[in-house]
Amino acid sequence: MAEEVQIPGTQATAKIRSPWAVALLPFATLSVYYFVWYYKINREMADLGRARGKTDELGDSPGTSLLATTLGLLIIVPALVSTYNTAKRIQAAQRLNGIQPLNGWLALVMYLLIAPVFWAYEQSELSKVWQQGGEPPRVEPAEATPADLGPGASTPSESGPETTEFR
Repeated sequence: MAEEVQIPGTQATAKIRSPWAVALLPFATLSVYYFVWYYKINREMADLGRARGKTDELGDSPGTSLLATTLGLLIIVPALVSTYNTAKRIQAAQRLNGIQPLNGWLALVMYLLIAPVFWAYEQSELSKVWQQGGEPPRVEPAEATPADLGPGASTPSESGPETTEFR
């Protein structure tokens, strides 16, 4: 099923959900799962935003997003704006974690043609953020090679440990 991970800097958790579940469960639950999922991903991103001090980028009110996709669907525009903003939040979360952001044009085509594929795409991209643990990427220092050290030089691993033996 879904794996829970701790959002760094908070007591909140996020779930790494299966994109298949996100695409197919709304059909089995008469769309109820979609609204639960939509609220939860917006809450998880808001928690990450509070932990990082980036609420302007990652949102602060998942309830408003949910309201826009439920009651706002009657007017159409609020639901479209909320869906667009959620995709932008996913891109911001990915950017904050050093991950290549989701392709907005591809997402738009998916949304217009087959919405469940779009939902699965959003979840798969958001799962990348949670799989990384919400931690920013660490840059490992490169090891020096003999070519970097100059002619005739060797790295410590090539020359062996510097110890003196007495016989």
